[in-house]
Amino acid sequence: MTDNQNQPKDYDAVLGGQSPPPIDGVVLGGIEGIKRCLSNPVANVRITALSEALKYGDAGLEVVRQALQDESKLVRRFAYRLLKQRVEPQVIQALQTYKPWNLEERLNEYQGYPVTQFANRQVVEFDANIGITEPVNNAYALRCEYDEEENLPSKIIRLLQQPNAHRLEALVLGLWAEAYEYGSSEIVQALVDARQYFTNLKAIFIGDIIGDECEISWIRQSDISPILQAYPKLEILQVRGGDGLHFSPPVQHDRLKALIVETGGLSREAVAHICNMNLPALEHLELWFGSEHYGGDCWVEDVYPIIFEDKFPNLTYLGLRNSQFTDEIVNAIVASPIINSISVLDLSMGTLSDAGAEALLNCEAINYLDILNVSESFLSQEVIQKLSNLDVRVLANNQKEEDEDSYLHGRYCSIAE
Repeated sequence: MTDNQNQPKDYDAVLGGQSPPPIDGVVLGGIEGIKRCLSNPVANVRITALSEALKYGDAGLEVVRQALQDESKLVRRFAYRLLKQRVEPQVIQALQTYKPWNLEERLNEYQGYPVTQFANRQVVEFDANIGITEPVNNAYALRCEYDEEENLPSKIIRLLQQPNAHRLEALVLGLWAEAYEYGSSEIVQALVDARQYFTNLKAIFIGDIIGDECEISWIRQSDISPILQAYPKLEILQVRGGDGLHFSPPVQHDRLKALIVETGGLSREAVAHICNMNLPALEHLELWFGSEHYGGDCWVEDVYPIIFEDKFPNLTYLGLRNSQFTDEIVNAIVASPIINSISVLDLSMGTLSDAGAEALLNCEAINYLDILNVSESFLSQEVIQKLSNLDVRVLANNQKEEDEDSYLHGRYCSIAE
């Protein structure tokens, strides 16, 4: 891949969600013409070839099946759309292995208790008497109890002394001493200091803290960017708590695939830091915006770089969740090119109304998503029924009712304090 600005991009294909125009060479060339088009570097040409392929029986079906492995996510998505209603055994088997998105656990609704799954791994509470027995398949968790003498940095030191520490791939960090008063800087520094021991670490979660321990808006974080600098193999970074959260620019990381920021109030400054990151491998971006009453001073314009400027061109999942301005987000997304490239749009836990949902219904490209998550919104049953008729998997669980009697003043995000 070159930096030539004239080089075609995936976004050159089917912008606006429209089917690609026919190419005479595909039809005239038969199945061999289709195969030639599928070697073309322009994604639009390959997609058009696929749209003609099923006219050629089993040979065309096999061509479409192989396109599930195409380097372009748009081509893969188009092939998936062509195949998902087919019943041939070889197609069913291919679709079972096709994964447009990897972090399935992110579809689970926030339950307010410690995570049991992280980075597609089972979470296991670290026990020094047992040690690290499954460093690849498990995510090991460290936590403190109130009034416990040993702090979390000390537990990190004890963990890195384990024989299998160098093979550990996923780490979950829960409550630290007085998380509502002291930020996570000592935790971050302990992880940075441990980088020569945790040489294979691929996933880190800082702040797996439940409401009974410390409300999400009370969790104090810090500058998280040293972790990205210390762990070049890191693929997943999850942080809970927005108070004091920032990423000192400039931040570049070539392997990070997922960035998840859960807050009851996300600052405009933190969003600006995220938008300025250089994360060429990022596939999953999930931001919980929270309430203005707890530091959530963002508005839709703050995420324009994500929606309109192709900041993260490899995104598959875009989660703009727990927002007070979900309708405004929707109005921006349906007018942007990003809707043509992502597979999962997650707007859950926010303030999406029937009016905002109508904008989704009127956007043809919504049908080309794999998943649309609008759970915990403010949608009527009539609109939910309309959404369910779309050619996309729609999640619309646990709709909320407007609250006219409290300071929330009508619609509200699900997670704030």
